[in-house]
Amino acid sequence: MNLTGLHHVSILTGKAEKNYLFYTRILGMRLIKKTVNQDNTESYHLFYGDAKGNPGTELTFFDIPHLGRTHKGASSISSTSLRVASTDSLYYWAKRFEKLGVHYEEIKKRARRDTLAFEDFEGTKLILVADNNEKGVVPGEAWDGSDVPKEHGILGLGAVTLTVADAKPTVRVLKRLLGFYYVGSYPSLDGDHPDVEVYATGEGGAGAEVHVATRPDLPRERLGRGGVHHVAFRVPNEQEYNEWAKRIDQAGFVNSGKVDRFYFRALYFREPNNILFELSTDTPGFAQDESVETLGERLSLPPFLEPKREEIERNLRPLEFRKEG
Repeated sequence: MNLTGLHHVSILTGKAEKNYLFYTRILGMRLIKKTVNQDNTESYHLFYGDAKGNPGTELTFFDIPHLGRTHKGASSISSTSLRVASTDSLYYWAKRFEKLGVHYEEIKKRARRDTLAFEDFEGTKLILVADNNEKGVVPGEAWDGSDVPKEHGILGLGAVTLTVADAKPTVRVLKRLLGFYYVGSYPSLDGDHPDVEVYATGEGGAGAEVHVATRPDLPRERLGRGGVHHVAFRVPNEQEYNEWAKRIDQAGFVNSGKVDRFYFRALYFREPNNILFELSTDTPGFAQDESVETLGERLSLPPFLEPKREEIERNLRPLEFRKEG
C-alpha cells in the first residue's frame, strides 16, 4: 500500500464571504463544494479546487464566525503550498499580489524549487511552488472561470510544512507507519534553525511531500482563524482504505475509525506532536450530487443529512455567492 500524495488541507476561517472572494477572485480557484461541517451542521464547509474537483487539489475551510486568531507556534501545519506551472507563473503572481494588496515575499528556493510565499486576509501562510515540468504526482487542471490566465492558474496542492519541537517522533510516523521516504533537506528560511527535512510518498514531487521544520524555541500553536486544522493524504480506493484502517489500529493509535464523508472515506488520528492527520479516498468524488459543470453552485448535503435540510438551512446564516466568472 502506498499513499499517493496530499488529498486536501482543511483550514479555519471566521468569514466565509471574504474567504470566498479571496480564493476565487484573487487566487482564481473554483468553489467545488458548498456544504456543511458534518460534525457541526450549523457551520459551513467550503471546498476550493481545480476545474474538476480532482483529489489532491482541494483547500477546504470550516467557517466559524467570531473565531479568535491563531497564535502561531509548534505542533502545527505551518504552511501549505499550491502548485503552478512555472517560475514565470510566480512572477505573474507577484505582480498580481502587488496590484491587489496581498502580502507576499520575494521568490525564494525551497527544496530546490522556486517558490513565492504569501498570506490570505486571516494570516494563513501559503506558498506558490513552480512545477517546471518536474516528475512526480500529476497536477490537476487550472480553473478558467476567473481572470487568472489558465497558464498561470493553480494546479493543486504542493507540500505542507509541519513545524514541531522535536522531529523524531513525527518522522517515525511518516516513515514507519505511513511509508514516506526521505528525499533531502534545505536550510531554514526562518533563521538559525535546523534544516527542513523533506519526505515524500508515492511517485513523489511537490504534490506528495511533507516538509518537517524543527523549532524547539516556539510555544505550541493555539489554533484559530487562519490556522490549519488538518492535512489529508490520498488513498486510491476503498479496499486500501480498509487496510489502512487496520494498520492504524494495529499500530495502537487512537483514531476516529472509518468515517463516511460521502464524497470520500476518511480516517483521522494524531501523530505524537499532536498534528491531526487524515487518510482520505480518491473515490467516489465530488460529482456524486452535482454535475462537474455545476459544482459548488448550491448547498450540497450528503444523503444522511438530506432529510434534515430544512432544519439545517434554518440554522445556517444566509450565504450566497455569485457564480465565478
